[in-house]
Amino acid sequence: MGIHFFTGFPGFVATEIMQQLFKEGLTKQIYAVVLPSDLAKAKSKRTFIEGQFEGCEIILFEGDITLPNLGLADEELAVIIPKINVVWHLAAIYDFAVSREEGWKVNVHGTANVNEFASCLKNLERYMYFSSACIAGKRKGTILEMELIRPTAFHNYYEETKFEAELLVDDLKLELPITIIRPSIIYGHSKTGVTQKFDGIYYLLNAVEYFKGKLVIPQLGSKHTLLQMVAVDYVAEASVRLCQLPEAAGETLHITGSQSYTAAQIYQEIVKEMTGKKTFCSFPLGIAKAILEQSTIRKLIHVKSQTVDYLDYEGKFDTKDFDKLIASSEIACCDVMQTLPVLIKFYEENKHLQSYYVKMD
Repeated sequence: MGIHFFTGFPGFVATEIMQQLFKEGLTKQIYAVVLPSDLAKAKSKRTFIEGQFEGCEIILFEGDITLPNLGLADEELAVIIPKINVVWHLAAIYDFAVSREEGWKVNVHGTANVNEFASCLKNLERYMYFSSACIAGKRKGTILEMELIRPTAFHNYYEETKFEAELLVDDLKLELPITIIRPSIIYGHSKTGVTQKFDGIYYLLNAVEYFKGKLVIPQLGSKHTLLQMVAVDYVAEASVRLCQLPEAAGETLHITGSQSYTAAQIYQEIVKEMTGKKTFCSFPLGIAKAILEQSTIRKLIHVKSQTVDYLDYEGKFDTKDFDKLIASSEIACCDVMQTLPVLIKFYEENKHLQSYYVKMD
């Protein structure tokens, strides 16, 4: 499929997708626009990836999606625009605590700039845009893939700005071959446990790590909330498969996992795996959130208060369209419960490294 162009590198998901593309032999050359502040890390990851795949090349361009032309020089644009066949837009601020101003700047305005860039590509075969299942906000019940309904409210500005960004991309579906991906919570590699940072499900691991030295471990998570989560390697394999399917153009698809466990079940299994104990009693989530809004507590436990909102969520993401498209492949979604030991092993081996922890303001 020619040359692929990425935003969001050296991010966790973008890195995994790049490796999957090389692994399947779908391209030998990838372009990536990288923030100046991420350039050193991007060069290191590029060296690692290119070392795994002989004859494959990642060309880095210093830029910024919040700038016109993504901050790329005219000479660079003249060279790369005729060569790009597939665009992968993953750059965003993935932070439930993001301010509205910063979220709008990167997630919305940045996406508008990438849309404009993609519209200039005469040889574009597919525009793969990564949205989020979180754009559903506080909607309840079954959420369909082709629905793009503004919820009555959002939990945070991350959800709101990702919703606004998806609207912009969705509006281009009649003009460009677009596939919109809405992943749920993404965790580490299902076989190695490797992750880039301890967020998402790892906030629960952080909480258990804090409580395991205490007399009792409180129960967190609703018995009625389905916590739909997917491994990063599954997201990469499925997305790369979708970018090859002509029938996936024009679709919006949930990659949210085929196994659904409640938040309470997953938390209990984490406690059992990490401590060998059982939870003692249910801890009201409203109180938990109020406690975590205190900066000193948040920094001590390494859990953001916004995490609590997703332990008591009443929506369920339908995947019929995704399932139909992926049915002919051999890609299988791993069971999060079976994967937990691998994730926890990686966590235990790396919990002493501060670089994995999300900064708590």
